[in-house]
Amino acid sequence: MSKKEKNRVNVVYSTNPDFSYQNEEEDTEKTLPPQQQNLKLFLDRIGSGKLVTRISGFTGTEADLNDLTKLLKQKCGVGGNSKDGAILIQGDKRDKLLELLTTANYKAKKAGG
Repeated sequence: MSKKEKNRVNVVYSTNPDFSYQNEEEDTEKTLPPQQQNLKLFLDRIGSGKLVTRISGFTGTEADLNDLTKLLKQKCGVGGNSKDGAILIQGDKRDKLLELLTTANYKAKKAGG
């Protein structure tokens, strides 16, 4: 049995002599370059009323979203995470994040009042 056949999922047995297993190709979303990203910075309150800065509008892979999140957390010196395609940064850091994103050539703007 070859390595390719070992990686088959959800196929136990087929009586069809012409059966050939086809891998499902995932539609991976390509990450847009920073100049084409339209990021919006919101100020939200979560849970017990704590302020967080939410960055939404990122188009790309989870790995790239996590890399951008890590970079922004380090530059601001605060905690945060990426969740459901959005970046959450602790505290009201909209001005600093806007400056960081624009110097990194991202199209970003404040939103939500």
